[in-house]
Amino acid sequence: MAAVTLLSARGLTRAFGGLRAVDQVDFDLPAGQVRAVIGPNGAGKTTFVNLLCGRLAPSEGSIHFEGKDITRQPAHARVASGIAYTFQITSIFGKLSLYDNVALAAQRRLISDKTAGRAAGGLLHRRTMAALERVELAPLAQQIAGSLSYGHQRLLEIAMGLALGPKLLILDEPTQGLADGEIENFVALVRGVADEATVLLIEHNMGVVMNLADRITVLNFGKVLAEGSPAEVRADAAVQSAYLGA
Repeated sequence: MAAVTLLSARGLTRAFGGLRAVDQVDFDLPAGQVRAVIGPNGAGKTTFVNLLCGRLAPSEGSIHFEGKDITRQPAHARVASGIAYTFQITSIFGKLSLYDNVALAAQRRLISDKTAGRAAGGLLHRRTMAALERVELAPLAQQIAGSLSYGHQRLLEIAMGLALGPKLLILDEPTQGLADGEIENFVALVRGVADEATVLLIEHNMGVVMNLADRITVLNFGKVLAEGSPAEVRADAAVQSAYLGA
């Protein structure tokens, strides 16, 4: 039985003046998949995911999520629909505790949860702590977020994404700044998340990509250069020339 398509894009384009950072991209992401987007610097990867999550509007093309046209839907509405996004550069509230950072995200989810009712306070706490536990930061819940190492700030941002209860979790350079041991924990974390949500990640660490991704999309000069399984992408001559350096 074919997997249900969770997100799709057709002819997706974003131009900045004369530069087409994303150029006529067709893209399909089945539910339950871990998809990696890779490519050289300047290939259009971050612009592409910014279009998917609503931080940028496309110049041309369309985006559908769960069969619904979200092309002109603002970012906050896409979050409510189940799309969570972590930034390439950490976006946390440095003067708040880890708990409060994650609770703010969990609260956004509760706003649209009609079943929460009077139990909202307890539910908020449970969801906040569950997200912190997933990234192994629960013991630091009351610590001020700005005092964390950069790697732990990255994990906190992932916890904030998880607290939204996403159907699609988009991770932009999630292992940037992580130590080797932290990367191993991250790989295990994403494998666990993939049991509950579809994952789309932009990542330069090819060991992580090849270890995690079910399928890889390669962008170059804003266009899809190749797409396939890790083995297929690794063996692709065009990808080797443009990105892998083989």
